[in-house]
Amino acid sequence: MADIGIQEISVGFADIDTSDRLTLARTFDYFQEAAINHAEDLGVGRAALAQSRQVWILSRISVVIEKRPKFREKIIVRSWPRSWEKLFAKRDYDIRDAAGDALVRGRSGWLVVDIETHRPLRPQPIVETLPKNEGCDALNEIVTLATRENLECAGERTPRYSDIDYNGHVNNARYVQWIQDVTDPDVFVKADSMRLDINYISEARLNETVELWKAPIEQGFAYEGRKKGDQQAPQNAGGTTVFRAELRLYAGVP
Repeated sequence: MADIGIQEISVGFADIDTSDRLTLARTFDYFQEAAINHAEDLGVGRAALAQSRQVWILSRISVVIEKRPKFREKIIVRSWPRSWEKLFAKRDYDIRDAAGDALVRGRSGWLVVDIETHRPLRPQPIVETLPKNEGCDALNEIVTLATRENLECAGERTPRYSDIDYNGHVNNARYVQWIQDVTDPDVFVKADSMRLDINYISEARLNETVELWKAPIEQGFAYEGRKKGDQQAPQNAGGTTVFRAELRLYAGVP
């Protein structure tokens, strides 16, 4: 059992944009795979939790890209558990170059959810069995986002087969692709570094159309995904919120 999960990979052609550098969405794909694989190695993966009718659900994640690795660059993707905070089991990430320097850092908060009731459970019985990794912090916080004013609808997406993951809802990294697709591509191509904070609030399933709302903020944009035509939300507030995110982009190190 390794305290830190480590994967050595090479940045692929499908991982880059026209700047020849790793995209934000593919970074989230890397971290998703790292987290799932390490949980399996630690004996708390999908099959182990299913025995007690439980499942891991990603609730929120913050990722800071300080330097974007290039096509065919050899990188090391790492992930490790970091105790808990309230109902969140914390997990950290980083991507390092061949010299061992950190290029990307992240922290996520996961919920342990009862499969039948969909209610979150106390994570301590699981997390207490895992490596503590004390002092090994990639980031120091799990960000909770509030709704922003002056959001405008920038498009919509209707989830199809390729959007849906094993749990039957839109995959967490797919939302990052949607965010990219309603943003001017030039802001990503020109960005040397960036930060995305995203909260996953409710699930979206096959054929449930999600409206993508957007507003400018300092050095970036705020986003919300809302279910279209959902009558559960207050009048004029749009549909039930699926996710909130804030993106900040920088020319140079933030």
